[in-house]
Amino acid sequence: MKHVDVFPYEVTEISHVEIPMPDGCKLAARIWMPEGAPDAPVPAILEYLPYRKNDFTTMRDASMQPYLAGHGYAVIRLDLRGAGDSEGLMVDEYLPQELQDGCDAIDWIARQPWCDGKVGMIGISWGGFNGLQIAALQPPALKAVVTLCSTDDRYADDIHYMGGCLLGEQLSWASIMFGRNTLPPDPANVGDRWRDMWLERLEGSGLWLKNWLGHQRRDEFWRHGSICEDWSRVRVPVYAVSGWADGYCRSVFRLMENLQGPKKGLVGPWAHRYPHLGEPGPAIGFLQEELRWWDHWLKGQDTGIMNEPMLRLFVQESVPPRGHYDSRPGRWIAEPEWPSPQVVRTLFHLTPGGGLSLESPGESAVLTHQSPTDVGMASGKWCGYGAPGDAPVDQRREDAGSLCFEIEVPKEGLTFAGDANVHLRLSVDRPVAQIAARLVDVHPDGRATRLCFGVFNLTHRGGHDRPEPLVPGEVYDVTVPMKPVAQSLPAGHRLRLALSTSYFPMIWPAPEPVTLSIHTGGSALDLPLRGPSPLDDMLPAFDPPVAGPPPVTEQIIEPESYFRIVEDAAGNEMQMQIAEGGGVTRLLANDITMHKQGYETYGVPLDDVTAAWGRTEWHYGLNRGDWSVRSETRTELRADAQEFIVTAELRAWEGDDLVAEKRWEERIARDHV
Repeated sequence: MKHVDVFPYEVTEISHVEIPMPDGCKLAARIWMPEGAPDAPVPAILEYLPYRKNDFTTMRDASMQPYLAGHGYAVIRLDLRGAGDSEGLMVDEYLPQELQDGCDAIDWIARQPWCDGKVGMIGISWGGFNGLQIAALQPPALKAVVTLCSTDDRYADDIHYMGGCLLGEQLSWASIMFGRNTLPPDPANVGDRWRDMWLERLEGSGLWLKNWLGHQRRDEFWRHGSICEDWSRVRVPVYAVSGWADGYCRSVFRLMENLQGPKKGLVGPWAHRYPHLGEPGPAIGFLQEELRWWDHWLKGQDTGIMNEPMLRLFVQESVPPRGHYDSRPGRWIAEPEWPSPQVVRTLFHLTPGGGLSLESPGESAVLTHQSPTDVGMASGKWCGYGAPGDAPVDQRREDAGSLCFEIEVPKEGLTFAGDANVHLRLSVDRPVAQIAARLVDVHPDGRATRLCFGVFNLTHRGGHDRPEPLVPGEVYDVTVPMKPVAQSLPAGHRLRLALSTSYFPMIWPAPEPVTLSIHTGGSALDLPLRGPSPLDDMLPAFDPPVAGPPPVTEQIIEPESYFRIVEDAAGNEMQMQIAEGGGVTRLLANDITMHKQGYETYGVPLDDVTAAWGRTEWHYGLNRGDWSVRSETRTELRADAQEFIVTAELRAWEGDDLVAEKRWEERIARDHV
């Protein structure tokens, strides 16, 4: 990574600005802008997040915001109401108040003397979500959006549910926000108000996991903020970005297919990261790409960006299975539209002997299967962050516990791009059942690399908003949608389709063990085969990645970091054990010391998939001089056949004094999950 600090414009930074909302609440912002902007106004770019502008996102912000400001933009990092140094209370994601605050902030920005009245929004994950959501509200000053690792459909593609199944990472994400919400504002910015603001958060932020478990089907809770409800509401140009290792890549394709205004899409090999920091690599010069977008839409300059193909995808080449990749080999391809005219959807029929055939077999069989409880332990994370261990590892043990079908890769190789689907004719022996499907690259030596996967709650076969119990023994035709991927496989390999009745901890198990019967007649893998295109060879190369210089820090204590799959032979249990965090770090610029450390453990007995459990804890702390605060949060999720059972606790200290202690015990009825 090349760090640059010389730009066309000198940059002025304002570390704390309070933006008034119409109801009197003040939101905290950090602003970078070109010197002289008050006399020569420039367009503005807003990133709107709950992740604390002056401490926990400082490292990442330094890589981006000065670069854009140095090229003639005012860049605003705004803390959500109730987060960081902003007043108020944050009690969930993407609430109407959050979106209205965003609209009001855009109006305020557009009226400042340093802004020429044109505003863009950029964000990754949360900021990518609310960028699309606010665009749908059509604030007049908002002219364009860059959305990364986000979604148009909060139920279909967020960290809560997938295919109508409860994601294990719902517990993970709820726990992260549970911990973050215990942090106070910085007294250096808000003065003596900090303690009252902190106590309000500790008392009122709530247990978000309870909120999300209370909505297990696609109801109005999830339709709110899902722009797919009315695509026509988004009228500004949108640049959508994700990565194959990210949890949100599927939405890029829907955005390209359905948005009615100017649009561009980009999907690389990356996890949940900005592409100039992309891992797995290759990282790209995303700041330069972003600048071309803003110069076109906010400054009216002809950068050529809209003359290039609408969608660019990275086709990954075959690699051995590994829990982490620094980089992935592959090449970029161009798609002028989506769905692509270069993609031919091709059926590979399931055969009674475990094959995949381009020809429909003349015979059919009924194959029964019940997966062992440990299938899923090699899955990695639903949303990878490029951390060691969070990619799926060798799938051979998973495949041994699955019903598998496979085909030899032809001598000319095999390339597909987009979303595979698995069409299944099946029956089950329980009223609630789920299925997981994986595409696996089987190497000549037997090693098995997961390429993509999909999961589906079979009670949702009529729609995610109207689940119905299954009739045991009745035969149904269902489709399991899989995450998109662009992948090439060489001759000598095999492509395997693996089906399982459980996939924990990726998804929470069904209430009872399920035996699945697959009727091979009428069952097929629908693969989006992709041929070569002359446009691929005409794509201009991305610039190499650059970033602004990182702030000066002191690492006081290294973080504890591991990702383990552990078989407890004595306890007859499999566990996934994860440690992540930032350790203890001091930011010299504002003399604040930050502590962040988290742990997640997911366990399932080897003889009882219904006894699965998940447990998390987070430790956060901030101090400067004689000011010191810290918190501990713990959450556990279990279930029986009728209910999800949540226990949680929060403790917070000022210095050595315990200032808050809360406990929750909640039982939430299972709704066909």
